[in-house]
Amino acid sequence: MRMEEHQGMELADAAGIRYLTPSNSEFAETTGHLLSVWTKGEVHSPVYVHCSFPHTNQRSFLSIRTADNKEIGMIRYLDVFPQSTASIIERQLKIRYFTPEITKVIAVSEEFGYSYWEVETTAGRCRFTVRNGSGSVKFAAENRLLIIDVDGNRFVIPHVDQLSDKEYRMIETRL
Repeated sequence: MRMEEHQGMELADAAGIRYLTPSNSEFAETTGHLLSVWTKGEVHSPVYVHCSFPHTNQRSFLSIRTADNKEIGMIRYLDVFPQSTASIIERQLKIRYFTPEITKVIAVSEEFGYSYWEVETTAGRCRFTVRNGSGSVKFAAENRLLIIDVDGNRFVIPHVDQLSDKEYRMIETRL
């Protein structure tokens, strides 16, 4: 065992992290296309995959959690799993982190503490509702706006500075 692995295992033990590997876990897709995992003689279904680090890194440190957000374990490196298992987990990540880009803001109205958005996105025209004042509209980077609707769906405006004046005025009060 290399020194780095030894130190990593101690840190994982101290933090209570349980790494899932091909030898101690088995992933499967349910008939409803959800993810389940068998580990320590128990089946957990459904489970969800969360990226522990920026969601652009979808190959390592993937947290496997129940619907109640209880962590079952962590996948340290997805590439150590068989390709069939990795493919199932990759599909779940695509679903979880599906984030259409807003290409045009058509209308934003406000009523009773909620704002109602109508936009065109890379996935088509969309309407969604955002709870005002809950931090659901925030900058993910200097010029990149992340919007999370009341259902947890994510939308992004990749370049706020490229919005027209009319579009910017519609979203300005939500920032």
